[in-house]
Amino acid sequence: MSDITLPRAARYAHLTDIRATRPEEIERAAARRQRRGLPSEGERLLIIAADHPARGSLGVRDRPLAMASRTDLLDRLQTALARPGVDGILASPDVLEDLLLLGALEDKLAFGSMNRGGLQGSVFELDDRFTGFDAASIDAMRLDGGKMLCRIDPADHATVTTLESCARAVSDLARRRLLAMVEPFWSARTETGVLRNDLSPDAVIRSISVCQALGSTSAYTWLKIPVVAEMERVMAATTLPALLLGGDPPDVDAAYAGWGRALRLPGVRGLVIGRALLYPPDDDVAGAVDGAAALVREVRS
Repeated sequence: MSDITLPRAARYAHLTDIRATRPEEIERAAARRQRRGLPSEGERLLIIAADHPARGSLGVRDRPLAMASRTDLLDRLQTALARPGVDGILASPDVLEDLLLLGALEDKLAFGSMNRGGLQGSVFELDDRFTGFDAASIDAMRLDGGKMLCRIDPADHATVTTLESCARAVSDLARRRLLAMVEPFWSARTETGVLRNDLSPDAVIRSISVCQALGSTSAYTWLKIPVVAEMERVMAATTLPALLLGGDPPDVDAAYAGWGRALRLPGVRGLVIGRALLYPPDDDVAGAVDGAAALVREVRS
């Protein structure tokens, strides 16, 4: 495991040395990690999301390569994970392995990102193949569950492949009693070919209705959904636990207000926020995370 007493540059160089000479240390770090349980009744979670780079999505607001530096991202993630009230992380294998070796995942929930094949802006974006974690590797690494993105475009034949793959992943996770975090969207391409998610309440409800039925059982399925208008009506579409995603909001103050309102709805079990907390406009990661944690604490109390 990387020595936290080393200076920053030396610590990351040591991380690369471990990967080059002792890659088995990743498995050992996963085996000895101190885990925590899923939330108790009424408890809300704050999860940090960091699986965007694996889909080629590196931009934040007007910075197209904001997430390009891996060491900068790891600095921000370690700051966020160390703040009071942060319960865990959602990330791709490479990021989770770095954090394991850095000792940043002790007593945290950890969710592995599973389908990252639908690269942002590609012609095959809706053919979202499972190129990351699978249920077996999530189980072997002693993670708490897996997350999958499920975008539905009735005009694109690739959608059915993604639906089938997500259904299989939900079933595989459930057999191991691991949480399946499904992120549903109703999507369509614009006249210029850009894929856009429909964030109208009706479209979100429709996507929830399809995705909550994926797999042989929904016993271990949670939803990861956007905060949109008429959230009361949206949440009435499901009895599954739901976590609210953050996205890349242009107005951060408005986003915080929306999260706070939606957190009080029945069925909402917390926040899964990435770029809005890791790359806030003032670059104060600790302050942004503390603000989100305060929203969760208000509901917890």
